[in-house]
Amino acid sequence: MTDNRGEADASAPGEPVVAPGARGRHPADWAGLASPAVILTCGALLAADVGGGGAPMLERSRELGGGSVAVYSGLLRADALTVWMLLVVGAVAFLACAASPSYLVGERAVGRATDRTVRRYQALVHAFLAAMCLAVVTANLGVLWVAIEATTIVTAFLVGHRRTRTSVEAAWKYVVICSAGIALAFLGTVLIYYAARQAGIAEAWALDWPTLLARADRLDPAVTRLGITLVVLGYGAKAGLIPLHAWLPDAHSQAPAPVSALMSGVLLSVAFVAILRYRVIADAALGADFTRVLLAGIALLTLALAAGLLLAQRDYKRMLAYSSMEHMSLIALAAAVGSPLALSAGLLHIAGHGLAKATAFCASGQILLLRGTSAIGRVRGLLAQSPWLGAVFGLAIVALLGFPPFSLFASELGIARAGFAAGAGLGWVTAAALVLVLVAFAALATRATRMLLGPAPDRGTAVADSPSALWPLVLGLAACAALGIAAGPLGDLLSQAAATLERP
Repeated sequence: MTDNRGEADASAPGEPVVAPGARGRHPADWAGLASPAVILTCGALLAADVGGGGAPMLERSRELGGGSVAVYSGLLRADALTVWMLLVVGAVAFLACAASPSYLVGERAVGRATDRTVRRYQALVHAFLAAMCLAVVTANLGVLWVAIEATTIVTAFLVGHRRTRTSVEAAWKYVVICSAGIALAFLGTVLIYYAARQAGIAEAWALDWPTLLARADRLDPAVTRLGITLVVLGYGAKAGLIPLHAWLPDAHSQAPAPVSALMSGVLLSVAFVAILRYRVIADAALGADFTRVLLAGIALLTLALAAGLLLAQRDYKRMLAYSSMEHMSLIALAAAVGSPLALSAGLLHIAGHGLAKATAFCASGQILLLRGTSAIGRVRGLLAQSPWLGAVFGLAIVALLGFPPFSLFASELGIARAGFAAGAGLGWVTAAALVLVLVAFAALATRATRMLLGPAPDRGTAVADSPSALWPLVLGLAACAALGIAAGPLGDLLSQAAATLERP
């Protein structure tokens, strides 16, 4: 079942919502870049520490393919996976926050934002980023649950930021469905805690990830199996996986474009990294087959649903949301395979998808301001009317389709190779996934082509593109392409992050 309701049109089809000369400057809007700058700086500093640099104030340990640093008795802990995710969150947040000033000026121009609502928006975005970073850097699975629940609370206000009927409805739908998922994850966390206590692990360390991993063979298999299943379903709701996925297209289509970029680009991935942490514990306690079957089944079902809904889609923001489900399915497939190549490709896919999807969503916000509608059928001749914006949006779609030189080509190729090399069972799953990816490919390519090609709505008159709106999008595409050509200094970090998640 699909719902093609999009954002309410703000003008007649093809009529600009914001005239090119109507945009003013609001320097305070650029304050939002402070948080991404801090996140990227912390990620870079931690990369040096995890890689073996000196840090006498920090407790150090060596495990699972790399070093780690921990403070507050292990409550906060950074390993290579933490650093990789911090860099991804910081990079995507930088793109979204850099695109926000131009987007907010357009929102002010049409009366959908005031200085007061913009200040509230910026405070919520900072809180959103803080919650995601806490989820990434904590070693305590209870704190991880609190942090991911905090992202639900904060983003609910961001989804309903415009206070229209459709945005408030989407916010409530998001809260209800994700709260159900988080409740399942909470119950799963409680069961893991119970299994840890029964295994003799002290109360203070019963939810500590390294401790649970070291003593996973003592956990009760039946309790652990049920707990892991609930955790995967619960955090899978936040990652856009079935069966609790229905919030995703509504929330992504109604949230401000930079918020959609953050939710699709990194929130889904942060939630899935929580699943990856639990997967390592489950494999050590139960063997690899349990999580392999569970994740492969969820990946295939989600991919099939996303491909089918993309075929029927008539709203370009919802189209991008369903594309996110497709890509999260591929990451889930990589986790199901679980080999070093698959895990490296999955983590690379997280980074490439974040950069490409952030660019696409921010571009979609500019298209909405330019054309006044999110309906695919009412957007024609985008390249003719706004050449730079059309080119950036088109290239973002090309990146999401997995064409070289963008990193999603390398990551999807790595996932496919790892899947076929894993054995007959996963080989057939990988083959089925590739068929569904081709269906999604055709749907996404067809709809994007309709939007980009054709004459401009005003008989070919072009609209001047705003450099302040476009440079973050160009930067995102350049970063995605650079990551696909050569990982450079990030290559070793990627290998270490994948080693952290390898099956014991």
